[in-house]
Amino acid sequence: MYKLVRHDFGFLAIDPTPSEDEVEKYYLEEFYSNPQVFNDSSVEVQNNQDDFFTRRYDFIFERCSSFFPEGLKGETVWDIGCGYGLALKYFIDKGLRAFGNEPSKEGSEHARSLGASVTQMGIEDIRARENETFSLVLCLNVLEHLRDPVASLLKIKENLMNERSILVIDVPNEFNTFQVVANNEFDLKDWWVSPPRHLNYFSASSLTNTLEKCGFEVLAVESSFPLEIFLLLGFNYVGNQEIGSDVHQRRNNFEKLMVSHGKKQELINFYSALSKLDLGRQVTAYCRIRSAKDSNTKV
Repeated sequence: MYKLVRHDFGFLAIDPTPSEDEVEKYYLEEFYSNPQVFNDSSVEVQNNQDDFFTRRYDFIFERCSSFFPEGLKGETVWDIGCGYGLALKYFIDKGLRAFGNEPSKEGSEHARSLGASVTQMGIEDIRARENETFSLVLCLNVLEHLRDPVASLLKIKENLMNERSILVIDVPNEFNTFQVVANNEFDLKDWWVSPPRHLNYFSASSLTNTLEKCGFEVLAVESSFPLEIFLLLGFNYVGNQEIGSDVHQRRNNFEKLMVSHGKKQELINFYSALSKLDLGRQVTAYCRIRSAKDSNTKV
């Protein structure tokens, strides 16, 4: 039986932490056998929703480009737990050299078929070739799965980054106000708490605090559309795939219209403002290693 405990850095974690064997067994027997949960969704679903995923990668690319005055072309990107490699393919098309790691055979093979240099190894085995670091390090929908996210962040900092590297962390924004109100009103039984799939539960503020205490300088934080607002509007998508698909498309249409009418920056500003309220379905943080003169970190 699991319970949630608050880590010293502010995020919530499952206690007791499952053993490495338990986690590996789950991923081998359940997670990777279900394409609807593997790295967000199957290749087919991601391809069918190409506009949604491409827009997500556009936002990440444009934000990261702002930290590199000469642009990102020719730079390197490493994607931790890269799934089928579709994010890496996006960055390849933008002129970056793409690398990563992925536990599943099918995922790593597909990523390599897209032109990325991907090693099949566990997401907690955070290492590249000796002394090799990367301009961008992506950790998208991974940190919530790790048995010790703090140790993993320290490994990322030590093994994959240099002083100019940018780390992009994207996690679900859990226990947000809309989610909690809907849960209490409709007795949804904390549907987002799902061990051993998700072991850690972050908000924008707890993710920022964790990164800072691990020795990172947080440069920007953004949320995504507050999907749980649909629950409060009467669209109960929990456990209902048909309604879930409908509200996803409504969210997608909202973003498409904002971008197509030249309001992309206003959309980004809206998501940045949501993050300050710990609202939004996802939260994305951009950070770099804090310089030694500014670091008083003790972990």
